[in-house]
Amino acid sequence: MKNEIKEYKEYILEQAKDPETDKKELAEKLLVRIGFYQHERLIHLIVTMSFGVFFLLSLILAFSNAYFLALSALLLILLVPYIAHYYFLENSTQELYKVYYSLTEEK
Repeated sequence: MKNEIKEYKEYILEQAKDPETDKKELAEKLLVRIGFYQHERLIHLIVTMSFGVFFLLSLILAFSNAYFLALSALLLILLVPYIAHYYFLENSTQELYKVYYSLTEEK
């Protein structure tokens, strides 16, 4: 997903600089793609929040059983990349909003 977003962002910025490009049509295509990325972002938010809740629950239960401490460590190891990926999705989507606004000349 990271490569797809990066490549699309480069493509859309190239097209936006081209004076012969129809800005309205490009903005419409970009808006559709932003919708896909918003859906991806929502799914990753749900997964990240779920892992965060599971991590906190297992950390609380670790006081009663040592196995939960191992589970907490495993969930933390998985949670960190989920947060990093969600951070990337959020920032990339925000950047695409800015490109869309520049194409439609909105503020």
